[in-house]
Amino acid sequence: MVPLAMVKSGEVNCIKKIGGKAEMRQFLESLGFVVGGVVTVIAWIGGNVIVNVKESRVAVSREMADKILV
Repeated sequence: MVPLAMVKSGEVNCIKKIGGKAEMRQFLESLGFVVGGVVTVIAWIGGNVIVNVKESRVAVSREMADKILV
């Protein structure tokens, strides 16, 4: 498992685990980041990562990307 923050653009990955405090996990889940879900990194812009999750594009901070393990 590696953090989403270390994944290259264009790679399709399966979410294995979501770390962090309960509040952050709930927030990420509301955005569509759930264990077993598929996530694709689109681009890195200014330290934030743009990802495609559940057919939506979402931007998350580097800190949040470090909590998502794929």
